[in-house]
Amino acid sequence: MKSISPNLNIMIRAAEKASKILKRDFGEIENLQVSKKGPKDFVTNSDKKVEKVLIDELLKYKKNYTIISEEKGLIDNNDKENVWIIDPIDGTTNFLHGVPHFCISIALQSYGEIISGVIFDPIKDELFYAEKNQGSYLNNSRARVSKKRNLEDCLFCSNDMSVIKTNLSFRITGSAALDLAYVGVGRFDGYFQNNLNIWDVAAGYLIVKEAGGKLNNFNIMSKRNINIIASSEIIHDKLLKKLDNF
Repeated sequence: MKSISPNLNIMIRAAEKASKILKRDFGEIENLQVSKKGPKDFVTNSDKKVEKVLIDELLKYKKNYTIISEEKGLIDNNDKENVWIIDPIDGTTNFLHGVPHFCISIALQSYGEIISGVIFDPIKDELFYAEKNQGSYLNNSRARVSKKRNLEDCLFCSNDMSVIKTNLSFRITGSAALDLAYVGVGRFDGYFQNNLNIWDVAAGYLIVKEAGGKLNNFNIMSKRNINIIASSEIIHDKLLKKLDNF
């Protein structure tokens, strides 16, 4: 692996440790689908277990950093300027139904700016990560956004059904973090979604940016109701025009 900062190393180690729970529990989902009780309570417990491992690991090395997590909300520690932003399972519905498309997402916000991001897909064993001014990577390979120039050649991702009216080719995958990671490596040409939370987008935001992508101006300090549009710089203005009423 390329040379990375101590903080990013902590994030990657935490994600890899927590992913062992996800892999094990995901293996049980198929059995639970046919049980009377069903898998919902099981998935909620998985979410909480993964979150606990992530928080324990991160605080082991940076005990004063504040934490924002999807499940626990705000954990207010002494250092208010450095904040871990955690989504233990992004793509919970996929996980719940035995669909192998979900991830762990961790970002570090320092003095109002996202400076490190990790998205780990434990089933495909794909680690997407970025640091400010250091580029984006998938496992050990440098990541770049798509170079396509024409919208009609592009494949986008959005969970908002109003996109049908735009005549853009798109997919709905059920994981905002992975969608952004896929934009960062050029699998998707763009991603747009309304009313997201900071833990859905923080790591992916940096991965797209450091891969040469462009994002709309949204307040990264917002915790909720975030509207995001991400793509390459080449098509960004065209996409914004197309999404004028989005």
